Amino acid sequence: MSFFSLTSVCSSLAVKSTSLTVQLGFQSNESNGFPGGFVSSLKKTKIKKFSIACSSSTTDPLLVKAARGDPVSRPPAWMMRQAGRYMAAYRKLAEKHPSFRERSETTDLIVEISLQPWDAFRPDGVIIFSDILTPLPAFGVPFDIEEVKGPVIQSPIRSQDGLRALHPIDLEKLHFVGESLKILRQEVGDHAAVLGFVGAPWTIATYMVEGGTTRTYTTIKSMCHTAPNLLRALLSHLTKAISEYIIYQVESGAHCIQIFDSWGGQLPPDVWEQWSMPYITEIVSVVRTKYPKTPLVLYINGNGGLLERMKGTGVDVIGLDWTVDMADGRQRLGNDISVQGNVDPAYLFSPLPAVTEEIQRVVKCAGTRGHILNLGHGVLVGTPEEAVAHFFEVTKSLKYESSSENQAMEESKLLV
Repeated sequence: MSFFSLTSVCSSLAVKSTSLTVQLGFQSNESNGFPGGFVSSLKKTKIKKFSIACSSSTTDPLLVKAARGDPVSRPPAWMMRQAGRYMAAYRKLAEKHPSFRERSETTDLIVEISLQPWDAFRPDGVIIFSDILTPLPAFGVPFDIEEVKGPVIQSPIRSQDGLRALHPIDLEKLHFVGESLKILRQEVGDHAAVLGFVGAPWTIATYMVEGGTTRTYTTIKSMCHTAPNLLRALLSHLTKAISEYIIYQVESGAHCIQIFDSWGGQLPPDVWEQWSMPYITEIVSVVRTKYPKTPLVLYINGNGGLLERMKGTGVDVIGLDWTVDMADGRQRLGNDISVQGNVDPAYLFSPLPAVTEEIQRVVKCAGTRGHILNLGHGVLVGTPEEAVAHFFEVTKSLKYESSSENQAMEESKLLV
């Protein structure tokens, strides 16, 4: 056995004195108290209402505790896009149900797909299979998903007439989201956190203004100068709708909500601060008023220039993409907020020992309080399932151990 001090890798990290032990020799699902052949019975599930607690509980899932910054025994782990085409089970189901809208808007299919990685890998978070555009028809924006183009909005909102076509969100039209979250909550119990998610107002607005995906964002960026009042009105409408949608997901059973400002990283930091940050901050405030203990995560792709501003929104967790060094991110954000991430998804195509080393490096640099292990982006198509399984096995082999409480600077050590 040998000890490797964190100071050589993460010399700038200052957190409380603890140590991290890696136990080589992975546990099977059975040793974690779960049956090896977990079978979901969707048809027989009785949906119950959930009582949303407003105080921390010892029964909270590991991920929720880490999100709040509570002491945990190891870092919890899940993956963005952990349900998807890299899994053979998903591809088989998609052959029977080729429409993405059908798969993401049918309760039984949503639950089955969401549980596929749970059945296979037992992550610490089970995120609902959905899309950030799913709620659009519920407030007056129909859309299609084309095989090559992706999402297409036939009538982009670029005028007051387009704005007048919007209406308050009708949550009844999103019943399949609520039903699915209730079932997922019952299926996983408190063994894992059930995660809901939404798109941030700016990101949703990019689709509504541009009419679909874009590489340049020229139309909506120009609106910041040519039609600022129209754009503000659109973002305000989205802010209210998304706030209500988050509350609906929490009341349906979501332990935690991730806000994806996927295209916020396409803005210069000062522009993001003006056109995205205030609306996310308002969403956080609205949700906090009703459910102050529900953790909120904010993820932006390409967020290296935005970290400090992201913290200013008031969320509980900042998701780092893979281009940000975890030690640098932790130093910039401080230890009074949790972080999520940030293994490069491409590492999962590497030899498994390389995956192990990268997980250990990221976990060490994040510190032993307030870290949720994840990728720095979604799982890539073609990722070997064996590598995903290894990712979660390695995570479950980690263990934090307390040491001296009086050191000002942590010297966490990795026992191998």
